[in-house]
Amino acid sequence: MTPYVPTAPVAASPQDLLAGADLLLGTATVSTTGVWPRAAALLLRHALEEALRRYWRRVRPELADCPMHAQALCLESYAGTDTARRWSTAWTGLSRACHYHGYELSPTPAELRAWRDEVAQLLGALPATSRADISHVR
Repeated sequence: MTPYVPTAPVAASPQDLLAGADLLLGTATVSTTGVWPRAAALLLRHALEEALRRYWRRVRPELADCPMHAQALCLESYAGTDTARRWSTAWTGLSRACHYHGYELSPTPAELRAWRDEVAQLLGALPATSRADISHVR
């Protein structure tokens, strides 16, 4: 019998993660009540994070392995104020939605769909916002 040898995990693409969230948003059932909203939020947040990591690998590879907060702080200098603000707002909202709070309800389907649409737009915006001349950034 061949022994099991674990393989290194492969990062899902942002589009795959978005598709997973879409699947949850479209197939919520009674048996997933209370679980699917946070699972969808987690997939959406991971899609944002992976898109940002891939953006940095193209633009400034040394930033791709920094903590997510540091990556987000640098985004304004490279992708512009609007994209950085939108990314941070979506990430913050999704991060809060991922955690259980005894005093808060799960995110609603409408909130999740709005975040989903924003994530989809940001996935398209990040590759397009790379500034050609970033020599002014020190």
